[in-house]
Amino acid sequence: MKAKVLLSLILLCGGLAAPTARAGDAASAVSPVPAACELPSYLLTSESQLPKVAEAVKAGRPLDILVIGSRSTTIPSSESSSYPARMEVILKEKLPPSEVVRVSVEIQSKKTAEETASTFVKLMEAKTPTLVIWQTGTVDAIRSIDPDEFRGAVTEGVVALQKAGADVVLMNLQYSPRTETMISAQPFLDNMRVVAQEHDIPLFDRFAIMRQWNDQGQFDLFSPSRGPELAKQVHDCLGRALAQFVIDAAHLEPAQQQN
Repeated sequence: MKAKVLLSLILLCGGLAAPTARAGDAASAVSPVPAACELPSYLLTSESQLPKVAEAVKAGRPLDILVIGSRSTTIPSSESSSYPARMEVILKEKLPPSEVVRVSVEIQSKKTAEETASTFVKLMEAKTPTLVIWQTGTVDAIRSIDPDEFRGAVTEGVVALQKAGADVVLMNLQYSPRTETMISAQPFLDNMRVVAQEHDIPLFDRFAIMRQWNDQGQFDLFSPSRGPELAKQVHDCLGRALAQFVIDAAHLEPAQQQN
């Protein structure tokens, strides 16, 4: 059963090949937000800040972002459509043309938070990102890991990333109405929020965002028939939302954004 749940979650964000997006294609004008991507402002608001991101942009230094995730972070054969790639494009559109934005992805497939966090010291020695976006929780929920142990693992991971000198954004589980009755997500959602509050770091509530889109009819996340194309659309919206979330959490002034 757990293997079927994991497969369902992977298929939600799986896709077919799409036309490759070139980094240089970020136009001088910011592309309009599709209606399907619209969200209430409270889902993109955080009281916690990203000071290192703000410092890097203000000083004109490269903004290096590392996304640590799982297979749901990507779209097979269509990496340019995945949310990290879309976030990079949107950030390049919104930030000054002189700002260098580089987004890289570290896939920790089928690993729990504890297993993933154990790699952070060596990972951060090899990379020096300004910002780390850590997507976690799904594998732990599927494996029914003890929620307290999960919270402890996320805490250790966040501390390791911060000690390495990076800003951190936590990203929680993805929402799928096809699997919500099969796994108990709430304890993991709650514990990620607690860790984010304890360490004063932003939490990107992917679960609530995707549930909002599904409940409002912007996306039908229950139907498997539109899998590949649906995945691209959802990833595009997630990338846009995440880019705006980062900009807002860094409290970048209008002069530091592309008008």
